[in-house]
Amino acid sequence: MSHTAHIPSHRKPRRSASKMALRAGVAGGVLGTIAVAGAAGPANAEPVTETIEMPTLGSLDAAGGLASAVAASAEASQQEALDQSLQTQEDAALQKAAKEAKKAKAEAERKAAAERAEEARLKAEKERQEAAARASRDSARTQLTSTSSSNDGGSSSDGGSTASDSGSQTQAPSGAAATIVAFARAQIGDAYVSGGTGPNSWDCSGLVQAAYRAAGIDLPRISYQQSSMGTEVSLSNLQPGDVLYWGSRSGSYHVAIYVGGGKYVGAQNPSSGVVEHTMDWDTPSGAVRIL
Repeated sequence: MSHTAHIPSHRKPRRSASKMALRAGVAGGVLGTIAVAGAAGPANAEPVTETIEMPTLGSLDAAGGLASAVAASAEASQQEALDQSLQTQEDAALQKAAKEAKKAKAEAERKAAAERAEEARLKAEKERQEAAARASRDSARTQLTSTSSSNDGGSSSDGGSTASDSGSQTQAPSGAAATIVAFARAQIGDAYVSGGTGPNSWDCSGLVQAAYRAAGIDLPRISYQQSSMGTEVSLSNLQPGDVLYWGSRSGSYHVAIYVGGGKYVGAQNPSSGVVEHTMDWDTPSGAVRIL
């Protein structure tokens, strides 16, 4: 047998020329030592069978891997810090937006509450004025009822003196005429409603019918029926309480009550309600005397 023992190789594959040279030198030195030892030993010496672990460069590879791991860890830490910074900015922006939204909501609620309070105030003021107007009309109607109960039911001789023309009157109405005039004037300011017969809304013929009823006189409900009653008189010879009409006598479309002094009271239309106007504001077509 040869005096040189077989040495199993446990080395990793060569990666570079420098590594190969280093490993060759180490192997040569080891083999030389074994050869010298074999020459100096007895002739019958046992062959060398011990396996010798050769030094490797694994430590160098481990160092490179560690450096890569450190670099990766540093990069990960940097990315995490960046993510945390972005998250902090997002949280701050969300908090700011929430505060602004809360402030805007509070301001909107404050304005809405102020508007509701103003609407309630205006509504209360309107109701107060309407209540005062109703109280005034109720008072006038109460006084009118007392006056009506004291007259004799009304006759054509109670109509007061005649006016020399439609714009003048020398004596205030009395008796039934006074009751009719007072009732009509007490409704000034009431609403106009088609088909209305009171107590707070009227149409033209509903007002005339109610005024005459206050004096104890029943009239038909429709305007052309009312203008067909009594005796026709000229507009230059009117007395308080006369019924004015617009259109033909048997086909009138509007009626009102002459109240003296060249004026009349009537339920005109939805925009004006019950009003008092002079004769020249809307000159009637004719008049009839029912008293």
